[in-house]
Amino acid sequence: MSPESKKLFNIIILGIAFMFMFTAFQTCGNVAQTVIRSLNSTDFHGSGYTSMAIIYGVFSASNLITPSVVAIVGPQLSMFASGLFYSMYIAVFIQPFPWSFYTASVFIGIAAAVLWTAQGNCLTINSDEHTIGRNSGIFWALLQSSLFFGNLYIYFAWQGKTHISESDRRTVFIALTVISLVGTVLFFLIRQPESENVLGEDESSDEQDLEVNESAQNTMAKAVDAFSLELTFFSGVYGTCIGAVNKFGTEEKSLIGLSGIFIGIGEILGGSLFGLLSKNNRFGRNPVVLLGIVVHFIAFYLIFLNMPGDAPLAPVEGTDSTAYIRSSKEVAIFCSFLLGLGDSCFNTQLLSILGFLYSEDSAPAFAIFKFVQSICAAVAFFYSNYLLLHWQLLVMVIFGFFGTISFFSVEWDAAAIVARGSDYRSI
Repeated sequence: MSPESKKLFNIIILGIAFMFMFTAFQTCGNVAQTVIRSLNSTDFHGSGYTSMAIIYGVFSASNLITPSVVAIVGPQLSMFASGLFYSMYIAVFIQPFPWSFYTASVFIGIAAAVLWTAQGNCLTINSDEHTIGRNSGIFWALLQSSLFFGNLYIYFAWQGKTHISESDRRTVFIALTVISLVGTVLFFLIRQPESENVLGEDESSDEQDLEVNESAQNTMAKAVDAFSLELTFFSGVYGTCIGAVNKFGTEEKSLIGLSGIFIGIGEILGGSLFGLLSKNNRFGRNPVVLLGIVVHFIAFYLIFLNMPGDAPLAPVEGTDSTAYIRSSKEVAIFCSFLLGLGDSCFNTQLLSILGFLYSEDSAPAFAIFKFVQSICAAVAFFYSNYLLLHWQLLVMVIFGFFGTISFFSVEWDAAAIVARGSDYRSI
């Protein structure tokens, strides 16, 4: 196997492993608040939103040490150990207790910081400046396939159910735990790439990368802020909103799964399309990010019209409140697709530009990226306990606009430096 083929093989295995792990974890996150609402009628008392706030709060703090952990242990073993903690968190739902639920939330926050720093490092060392866009697209499409499989099961298994029984819950979470463990084991198939031609090893790139990095750090952080709030909304809040609308009838719980499927379809379509286009994209990353924010703004407006304002905060019996239009299942699911497509626009380009800008020292760069992202996600999950839907949408619109402008600034700076470097080398 040639060095280039080995790197592509590693990217595919990386994506498949994450697909299995996040088939379990994202499905768990999508249904957690709905499951907990059913549990809260028993002796269990907890909040899925609070759990996610704990996860991302610990996640943000842990990113301060994860570059050292990945440097010492290596990306492969780092991802394997993290996968075990992901599986433990999912297994807690088989027989949940408040103490185990929140304790597992702390541990998975630490594991997530290690996992995503190691993933960024693995993606970078298996790419070069010509393949980073393609590899980011391949990884993202495989990762987001996870939204399709787990939620497809939820859609059929919970069809017609208005209450999640103990048997339903245990069956789902035993299966998800096993799936997560399969993904964890797959990390051992990743091979060490050849040292030559790794992204950033071109000797003329050191000075260029330094100049780009110094000008990009602050604006990149602002872009990550904005896109993290939107990730939080579609990964944890929107599914809960759909499951709370009583006007959807007996399908309201199964629609959570269908929503996740269509988010996944949008993610897969976007990741595949932008991965293919990256080879011949003469216009840079900005048009893709612009498409993403336009798609998300359309989705936010439709959600504002279609969903009751109190849907994120509704009790276990759901809400009978009316929206600005008659709540439509078709519009709700179409918005799920738009949320997934818009998110793929942002994340494929963020992974690509981070791998390019920070090619010489990728682990700290991806740790900082996840540090900023996790702080914003923790804040968003916290306010999701209190803010009505229209206020949450307004926050995302404001941050989305300024985050997009920030990303444009980073891309323009990078393009200017590359152009000057090219001109210099051609003389």
